[in-house]
Amino acid sequence: MTARLILPLLLLLPAVASAAEAIDPARIVSAATGDWNKDGSPDLALIVRPAEGSDEDNGVYLYLAGDDGALTLKSAIANKVWGQFALAGQAPSIAALPSGSLLITSHNDAVGRDRWEQKLTVAYRNFEFVVAGYTYASYDTLDPDNTSQCDLNVLTGKGKTNDRPVATKGELVLLKDWSDDRGQKACGLQ
Repeated sequence: MTARLILPLLLLLPAVASAAEAIDPARIVSAATGDWNKDGSPDLALIVRPAEGSDEDNGVYLYLAGDDGALTLKSAIANKVWGQFALAGQAPSIAALPSGSLLITSHNDAVGRDRWEQKLTVAYRNFEFVVAGYTYASYDTLDPDNTSQCDLNVLTGKGKTNDRPVATKGELVLLKDWSDDRGQKACGLQ
């Protein structure tokens, strides 16, 4: 979505943030709008840096528009998305997909010899945000033959790892319950 549409939604944050935690707009690092619950109203998703001095990862905040158009916080998931901002190539992002799902991307394109990118496709199912897909790719900058790739449909348990079919039990995993180790294990990358 354009900044023109996101900015008015961000201005509403103090009114819609939970009473327990108001989000400082300076901590918002990525935002996306889309219709997550397919009701015809624009919803909002944010990646938010942890408070200064915290050693946690970034949080994900997911808002749904009500019948009156006001945004209501549906899910606040702290310590969920890895990413740093001191160096280029490590900032996480969130984007709306044409299907109405979300794409959360984290990566390391800057530090060390092990470079990687991870993408979570998040869908709204049964009134909850769930991980529908997991994609991971890595390479070693000093060993060009040391690469890994995995694309897994978490809901069906079917996918490919390094161009070979992989199958595991399909699951409905809530985003709040997801761990990156779960995806690595399902892909056979651990």
